[in-house]
Amino acid sequence: MGGGAAGIHAALSEAAAGNKVYLVEHFPSIGGERIARDRIIGDGDAIYVPDVAEVKSHKKIEVLTSADVGALIGENGKYTVKLRCRTPRVDREKCDDCGECIKVCPIHMYDDYNEGLEWRTAIDFFNSESGNYNIFKEDLPVCQQTCPINLDIRTYVGQIADGKFAESLATIRQKLPFPLSIGRVCPHPCEAECNRGHKDEPISICFLKRFVADYEVNSGVTPNVQLTKVKYPEKIAIIGGGPSGLTCAYHLSLFGYENVTVFEALPEPGGMLRVGIPEYRLPKEILANDIEFVTRHGVEIRAGIRVGKDISFDDIREEYDAVLVAIGAHKGVGMRVKNEDAEGVFEGVKFLRDVALDNEVPNKGTAVVVGGGNVAMDVARTGIRIGFNEMNVLYRRTRNEMPASPWEVDAAEREGVNFHFLVAPQEVIVRNGRAVGMKCLRVRLGDPDASGRRKPVPVEGSGFVMKGDTIFAAIGQVTDNTLVEEKHGFQFGRKLNFQVNPNTFETDVEGVFASGDAATGADIAIRACAGGKRAAESIHQYLREKE
Repeated sequence: MGGGAAGIHAALSEAAAGNKVYLVEHFPSIGGERIARDRIIGDGDAIYVPDVAEVKSHKKIEVLTSADVGALIGENGKYTVKLRCRTPRVDREKCDDCGECIKVCPIHMYDDYNEGLEWRTAIDFFNSESGNYNIFKEDLPVCQQTCPINLDIRTYVGQIADGKFAESLATIRQKLPFPLSIGRVCPHPCEAECNRGHKDEPISICFLKRFVADYEVNSGVTPNVQLTKVKYPEKIAIIGGGPSGLTCAYHLSLFGYENVTVFEALPEPGGMLRVGIPEYRLPKEILANDIEFVTRHGVEIRAGIRVGKDISFDDIREEYDAVLVAIGAHKGVGMRVKNEDAEGVFEGVKFLRDVALDNEVPNKGTAVVVGGGNVAMDVARTGIRIGFNEMNVLYRRTRNEMPASPWEVDAAEREGVNFHFLVAPQEVIVRNGRAVGMKCLRVRLGDPDASGRRKPVPVEGSGFVMKGDTIFAAIGQVTDNTLVEEKHGFQFGRKLNFQVNPNTFETDVEGVFASGDAATGADIAIRACAGGKRAAESIHQYLREKE
């Protein structure tokens, strides 16, 4: 273990004695002449090992680079060593030392050979004696830092490049149980930070996740379920079967908890992935594959049970050793305009939920959608699909300020949705008790407000009426926290979300945690998954500390 001067000498000695030797080195090359940035090289330090070539050519020595010892089991000279080998990034059999990779590599990092006095690219000569090209990055990649759940993007993309699709998907599932779904709906903030974008364009990280997950499904492969031999008896209740709750349940099962129960108020699990994202973006059959993978880990899902109605929160706390609240943000925010309670005015999130559940919804005439986020885009694009003659989106800022993903806005425009920017709703126009339009006012952008965005300022005398048979409010969502009562002692934020410790997701109530939109307010699905994973870790620590 260790391919420096001492390791090479020991390997040659053991090989000379007739033993088979595995020389394991953490770095991509052996030799030990790499100069670390965290220490000064003294006169007695070896920075060159002349026996590298002999070791590499010795028939009884197998060199394993980019490898770490994961476990060492055994005694009395009989050992089993478990190694974790990282995927090589350079095929040394094909490398002809042309140096073109160095010229185009966009990554710059400290030079390993002169204690950081200069820079080098991510790919370079790592070992001056062996002359091997390698890629070695000491820092966490910016894409992985940006990913809310910190997926090992560099590894799974590299495995796809090597044709190791099953291994790539296994790498993703170490943290994320929803590769099929997230690979379709994630706004991929990681790609915005991809260093490759400084050279030409970012790597398609999200679609590569989707590709490798689709490949498994299309190949008819049943994913492996590997559970730990350690088992824990505690019972854990998860309220909410959306991305955060199910991710938490998945990771708790990986820890070894056999009694994890998910309570879901909707007829089917999935939360906002099922009822908040339209079928054309996330087919329910695809979502079902991800959920089925979670249940195969022993997670029990009880759908159609609303906590606070079908079962009390007090009963759950009494029966279970720990509770996670992951109920999402399914309640729409009002427009705060006159007559918004009139017939013909609907919450955007409720409209999407009713469509997903095959409930009766309006689908004729002209519709007005108020809002500029992805929910507004989903409402508008769904409206076009189910039969509305015209969909008009009102947004009080410009297209550049829209929080919706740019590709969603582009798609909506191509599908015939009309956009009206710098327009603020003022009053729902009502005739015979029913909405028939929206009184609006044109605005201009003034100085930035408290959020840092430029505040819309009314333009005097610019009022007008936009006709509409149906009006959808899609300006935000909050958590429906009525499952608990004031006596329980929870604290809530302005979006009615549960106040939690941002590091552990613990609430103020002993043994109760909250994650996902229920803790953060409405956010993207991958961040909800990240919260579920972190909550699982905290629940595990909480329960083990009670032993």
